[in-house]
Amino acid sequence: MLFRSRRPDESPALITPQLPVDAGERSLPDGMKIAGAWSWRILAIVGVLVVFGLLIIQLRDIVIPLMIAVLVAALLVPIVQFLVRHRWPKALAVAVALLGAIVVITGLIYLIVWQIRQGYGDIQERSITAYEDFQEWLDTSFGINSDEFNGYLDDAIAAIQADSSSLWSGALTVGTTAGHFLVGVLLVLFATLFILIDGKGIWNWVVRLFPRKARAAVDGSGHAGWLTLTTFVKVQIFVAFVDAVGIGLGAFILGLPFGGFPLVIPITIAVFLGSFIPVVGAVVTGTIAIFVALVYLGPIQALVMLGIVLLVQQIEGHVLQPLVMGAAVKVHPLAVVFAVAAGSGVAGIIGALFAVPLVATLNVMVTYIASGKWRTTTRPGLKEAIKQ
Repeated sequence: MLFRSRRPDESPALITPQLPVDAGERSLPDGMKIAGAWSWRILAIVGVLVVFGLLIIQLRDIVIPLMIAVLVAALLVPIVQFLVRHRWPKALAVAVALLGAIVVITGLIYLIVWQIRQGYGDIQERSITAYEDFQEWLDTSFGINSDEFNGYLDDAIAAIQADSSSLWSGALTVGTTAGHFLVGVLLVLFATLFILIDGKGIWNWVVRLFPRKARAAVDGSGHAGWLTLTTFVKVQIFVAFVDAVGIGLGAFILGLPFGGFPLVIPITIAVFLGSFIPVVGAVVTGTIAIFVALVYLGPIQALVMLGIVLLVQQIEGHVLQPLVMGAAVKVHPLAVVFAVAAGSGVAGIIGALFAVPLVATLNVMVTYIASGKWRTTTRPGLKEAIKQ
């Protein structure tokens, strides 16, 4: 028989076509094949990230105010929830929290500016006197006259400006004009207000943008990231408070004067606000205390103030960041340092500000998705969002 009849219980054999394999491919070791498979996938991911980064740069006037609003909302949402639990109307709770934050931040900045204006004339005169005394000391001790010193000083200033141009560019590109700055402030206020009023509704709308099968994972990772972000803000306030108290207490012990007023208050406030930029913020703002100690008290007291600033920075970097911040947001201190360095290099001051919360939030979100918890845990109210 030319064709054998098939029994009813016999299924046809599946014939898999054998594709021709190139001789060169057969000669490649398995390690090279695996590396090649990983390489094109990594290149694809990097390409997507580059395109996403370029899109953010083009829309920075919108993206940066939105990110600031999210950070501010992460601080104020627990306050609103606390007031609502104590039977405050939600509208009143939102208004009190937002207006209170505006009043506090504006008051702190005004206090710094007011005390600087009070002692500006005195510190200007003392700065000129200290500069002239330093030039005379260099001339008598090392034979460096004023012209040579001014040349060295100009070279140092040019080098500092060249190194710090990328750091300041991030701040300048956000608001190069007063109009851009005003628009950015209004966007921050409006975005914060709407997040406080209807944050859940906004998030449900974002979840519905994804395919239905991915919505549970997106929703769960988003809530895990939000919890990490709120924890980061709380812990960062504590870290900034410790930095401000440490440097301010050192300035108080040294007795730094400032136009008839102790410099403890403006130094403490400046360090507190600057410490929201991890690792470098407290040191940069602490230079105010070092400069004033040099001008008013002399080089020995300035060195002591420098030691206090560095000691506080070391406590932050080796105690607060690894023990407090690391445990709270599960990010290693080394990752914090490199994140701040990369953020400042890419986007200046704004990049340094957002580097750590962005890395911490993304780390928790990716870990949550990879763990698969979203397959068994569904947030109440998500089913309705998925069906829509």
